Amino acid sequence: MHNFNYFPGGRTFAVTFSYDDGTAQDERLVGIFNKHKIRGTFHLNSANLTNGRGSHIQAAQVRELFAGHEVSCHTVTHPFPCEITRDRLAYETLHDRLNLEQITGGIVRGMSYPFGQFDGNVADIMRSCGIAYSRTTVPTGGFGIPKDFMEWRPTCHHKAAAEPVEKFLALVNGTTATWRQEMRLLYIWGHSYEFDNDDNWNLIEDLCAKLGGNGKIWYASNIAICDYINAVRAMRSSVDGRWLHNPSAVPVWVGNSKGEATQINPGEMKEC
Repeated sequence: MHNFNYFPGGRTFAVTFSYDDGTAQDERLVGIFNKHKIRGTFHLNSANLTNGRGSHIQAAQVRELFAGHEVSCHTVTHPFPCEITRDRLAYETLHDRLNLEQITGGIVRGMSYPFGQFDGNVADIMRSCGIAYSRTTVPTGGFGIPKDFMEWRPTCHHKAAAEPVEKFLALVNGTTATWRQEMRLLYIWGHSYEFDNDDNWNLIEDLCAKLGGNGKIWYASNIAICDYINAVRAMRSSVDGRWLHNPSAVPVWVGNSKGEATQINPGEMKEC
């Protein structure tokens, strides 16, 4: 009988970063992420990618710059989601998706709420526009998996990341005792222009140096985590938990009767 789930590779820890607005400083930030083999998600306002302003990443840069990372929606023009009509919000979302998909040559399914503003009505509109998750700006301070990915609360902003990162690494390195096995996710968000404004690029360099290169950690984009957790939640079990079936298109890792991590491939049924 399986006892718990794992992230890919049989890991129990994951790290993701999320940055908004697509400003020119993203180029330096991506370089830091790539150096430490960390994966991030970049939420872009597509109107700013074609206006020729030097303060933002340009459309011609997007595909190459964000290769290996996720490009995600942030609406076309960054309005307050709760203060515009439903029709306007649907337009802002769908056209941002369309523009970004044409630029990247892929399917864009993620979102972060402009100004962190949302309610149930806004979330419903996002779903109807094909959005799989959307990040808020309200921190949890913890490492849990969201129950509802349309209300995805991050662990913290990068300015407040020092203490959560130390707590997270204490768990990863086994120096903090835990009473049960569970997946833990560290999610840090912000805006890359803040590093210029605050003159503290060393902050993100230090965070990535501490977090990167650890074989116990899965480094993933927002959408990769969302898709994986949804696959875990879609798993089917026999009544006694002896057999598991994975109906999704994503390989899933679970604990077997021996307490070992085992992979269940898409469409596979396995005795655990």
